[in-house]
Amino acid sequence: MATTPAPDTAAGTDRLWASPLGSDLSFLLARANAASLAAGNAALAPHGLKARSYSVLELAVADTRPSQRELAAFLRLDPSQVVALVDDLQSRGLIERQPDPNDRRANVVIATDAGRALAEAARASAESAEHALHASLAPADRARLAELLRAIATP
Repeated sequence: MATTPAPDTAAGTDRLWASPLGSDLSFLLARANAASLAAGNAALAPHGLKARSYSVLELAVADTRPSQRELAAFLRLDPSQVVALVDDLQSRGLIERQPDPNDRRANVVIATDAGRALAEAARASAESAEHALHASLAPADRARLAELLRAIATP
């Protein structure tokens, strides 16, 4: 059974933050990612989504017509994980696979009307969770953080 990590205010945490790991960028990114995923998944749960399925749905709603291969590369997931996510969303009537007009061997993923409606509701919940998580940052700092993370995440 999973347990919730102790809050940072627990006795002894300050000395851990003072260790070299407390300034390690990779550790801080991983910790921020874990906090973001936890908040996002909690906000998306009432919509029957998690961060990964929400990401696929949002890309389908954006009319980008991604192939499953493109989704796997963009989301940095194994193709088999994307197949499972697409299968689930399709079984719920939220997305459809259509033949890729540029590659008959591939399918593109598009949102259904039900998928668009769910994405809109889920987006509001996800944005609310994101704003709460980043409430300590000024708007300019949030924009700069997004810019820096995009620079790291973009090849």
